[in-house]
Amino acid sequence: MALDILPSDGDGSRLHPVTPRLAPMFGFALLTVSCALASFAFACATPFAAFAVVAAAMLPLRPALLVVTGAWLVNQSIGFGALHYPIDGSTIAWGFVIGAAALLATAAAAAVLRRLPQGRTPLMLALTLVAAYAAYELALLAATPFLGGEAAFTAAIVTRIGLTNVAWLAGLVAVCEVVRLFDPFGRKGVMSA
Repeated sequence: MALDILPSDGDGSRLHPVTPRLAPMFGFALLTVSCALASFAFACATPFAAFAVVAAAMLPLRPALLVVTGAWLVNQSIGFGALHYPIDGSTIAWGFVIGAAALLATAAAAAVLRRLPQGRTPLMLALTLVAAYAAYELALLAATPFLGGEAAFTAAIVTRIGLTNVAWLAGLVAVCEVVRLFDPFGRKGVMSA
């Protein structure tokens, strides 16, 4: 059974769990709540590549970047406020690098979605995740000569975080599908009017 989140109306690169006018608010709520959960569960391994793919698939680029920025702010607030990250130059700099990497991943996801053929397949989102995750990890790796942390880029760690992003993407798409199916925001009534 194919997922019906991806519409057949010529905009096959987008997730549509809610009406377009509610999509920015829904995307913001979905990703900030997810980011809060992930931040407490994984601290520094928040799945920003998966968040980037969902934001880029649900929204145009500018609102997607704003939604991912909101998720990053939630992550940093939890990190420094609740998880007591050390308040030093290196930790703060890494926080900004993570934010920049998340935005780069969002831009990469949006670019890939624009170039992929219109379709209704989860393969499209999987390919987009590969590109977003590569952009995210390369941006982080580029900062290591200045901030240290090269030891976090072993194959095992990068693979584990990549698989975490796969799981989160699947979960976020599932939430979008459930919302679309149950239509709590009256999408079906709006579309028929």
